[in-house]
Amino acid sequence: MEISRLLASRFLVDQPNSKDYLPHTVWSKRMDRLADQVGRAISYVWLVLLAVIVINVLMRYVLNEGRIEMEELQWHLYSVGFLLGLGYAYQADAHIRVDVLHEHFSYRAKAWIELYGIVLLLLPFIALILIYSVPFVASSYALAEASASPSGLPLRWLIKATLPLGFSLLLLTVLSRLLRVWSLLFLETSQPTQGDMRAGQ
Repeated sequence: MEISRLLASRFLVDQPNSKDYLPHTVWSKRMDRLADQVGRAISYVWLVLLAVIVINVLMRYVLNEGRIEMEELQWHLYSVGFLLGLGYAYQADAHIRVDVLHEHFSYRAKAWIELYGIVLLLLPFIALILIYSVPFVASSYALAEASASPSGLPLRWLIKATLPLGFSLLLLTVLSRLLRVWSLLFLETSQPTQGDMRAGQ
């Protein structure tokens, strides 16, 4: 008991509020801050993608000139924005959830669901992607893979590298969430109830 309290006082830096029932830890704060910084930086990729699409449309339908490299650049940018934004989306809880039943559970029940979901589903899935994506990128690099089109973009391995990089960032935010869930379930601190949170709103 005393060990749990000592760990809690050492690693817990704040308590959950009405928007987020999971307590933060020192390490989860750092991980989430990194994910937030990467996510905000990657968000500008979507503006670049929008500009490339507009330019490509104007070239095709106004100048009657279609360019393969512009079309390939579109899906390259889409891949970068999607894959490198996975961690930020998970950290910000912006991904799709089935909340019909989940929102009616207690905070501890939600935390248990989160724990089992992370350990049994999400972490094995991320591990599988990382195990197979690294050789996938290495093979592309060794072959100096480029676009199949003569006028396409070179360095195909570079865009493929966003796959393990994006899932590594996702792994970081998943571990952050796991630390927070563990803190709520196993480190003895006074956690507010749903009634307390509604009363404080």
